[in-house]
Amino acid sequence: MTVEEILTKLVSFPVLGGESNLSILSWIEEYLDKHGVEHHRVPNEDGTKANLHCRIGSEVEGGVILSGHMDVVPVKGQAWDTDPWVLTDKEDGKLYSRGSCDMKGFVACCLAALPAMLKADLKAPIYFAFSYDEEIGCLGAPDLVKAINVHYKVKPKFAIIGEPTMMRPVTGQKGICIFETTVSGSEGHSSRIKQEVSAIHEAMRLILWLENKMNSLIEAGRTDDRFTPNHTSIHIGMVKGGIAPNVIAQECKFSWDVRTIPSETPQEIKAEFDLYCRQREAELRKIHPDFKISTSNVHPAVPGLNTANDQEVVALVKDLVRNPKLDAVSYAAEAGQFAEGGFQAVICGPGDIAQAHRANEFIHKDQLIQGMEFMDKLIEKLS
Repeated sequence: MTVEEILTKLVSFPVLGGESNLSILSWIEEYLDKHGVEHHRVPNEDGTKANLHCRIGSEVEGGVILSGHMDVVPVKGQAWDTDPWVLTDKEDGKLYSRGSCDMKGFVACCLAALPAMLKADLKAPIYFAFSYDEEIGCLGAPDLVKAINVHYKVKPKFAIIGEPTMMRPVTGQKGICIFETTVSGSEGHSSRIKQEVSAIHEAMRLILWLENKMNSLIEAGRTDDRFTPNHTSIHIGMVKGGIAPNVIAQECKFSWDVRTIPSETPQEIKAEFDLYCRQREAELRKIHPDFKISTSNVHPAVPGLNTANDQEVVALVKDLVRNPKLDAVSYAAEAGQFAEGGFQAVICGPGDIAQAHRANEFIHKDQLIQGMEFMDKLIEKLS
């Protein structure tokens, strides 16, 4: 099958983050079975989802992991000109569908190159590592990384995560964590605003503290110019609270994300935030003894990536692409998780991140061509 034929099949599975991915996983397994490749599932607790890993080539130390995720983001509410689950060629050099860019294009390149990998005399193996639930917080990758380390007696050395980078090597990635803070105050008539504790008023103070914290990091010079923006960002995306304009709000919740440059962690910021929350609790319990602020993780923190330019994987990937200029990205990906698992990691894949998560998502045909060139050169390098 050609890369376009495989991509056509992959995008036809409308597997969203958080949903069962067994349909697309089963098709990939059937494809591997046809080529005689042994593969392994890494299921979630209830068996409704699973990661997949396999090895092509000899059981020797070293080798390269090619990593991609099988899930995509929703299309509901977006104005698509074509069926998002059908790969559509408008004869303009682009292929349109959900997931064509992010990131089934890379997975298609991996699978399309499989016959050539099997024919080659690989001196170091190539591994496939395909995950679930990347789009809702990189939830599947930690178990996948662990499984690879446990399953194989001899370990791969490098990991290439095929997120869309226009086939440029990316050595830096921001980390991310999402939190939800709940403020519990005391309800009452709005005329008693000084006798009660408004959860909304207090939530706004906390939100302002978070914004000021972000600004203080910038002012302190804690920046990294590889990224745009060049600092850790703190963003409040949702606020819910109150029942009427004349009722003091008993509860208010707000959700916020922290995207950290590699030299910082979300946990550091949350620790300072928690300290401020305890100070506010101590003050306001003088008015309302049951006043409380609690913050929980919506999903585990995803670590950033900070691969040194002199690591071997960087030289390897630079030799495989047309444009070897190194880059960094502000979006989260699984690369930091592979790096934490002991693999030298780089992000590099076909497509433009500017096309991801939007209506009429597409991938340029030339990007798929470059993706296949990448695979051919990798096979040659390892042979």
